[in-house]
Amino acid sequence: MALTKEIVIDKIEVLEMGQVQVRTATRVKEDGAVLSSSFHRHVLDPSTKSGDTWGDTNISGEDARVQAVANATWTDSVKTAYQAMEDAAQASKE
Repeated sequence: MALTKEIVIDKIEVLEMGQVQVRTATRVKEDGAVLSSSFHRHVLDPSTKSGDTWGDTNISGEDARVQAVANATWTDSVKTAYQAMEDAAQASKE
């Protein structure tokens, strides 16, 4: 009767405005059979704003597959559209 814990990225999704959503599954197994599982999600934005300046989002700590999806998705036009959307949303709050 061996208990094991497995943590895997089981979903990588690209949202409408280029955000990359990552789901991590944590599974507890006994002799290969899943006893329980839980999920955690986080979202990576195509650009990050610091003060009034937009920059690339740091994805160096992400899984290689997540980095590959983000790098393929985050073209200059995707980043520009995301930044315009966020700037417009911020301006409407002011």
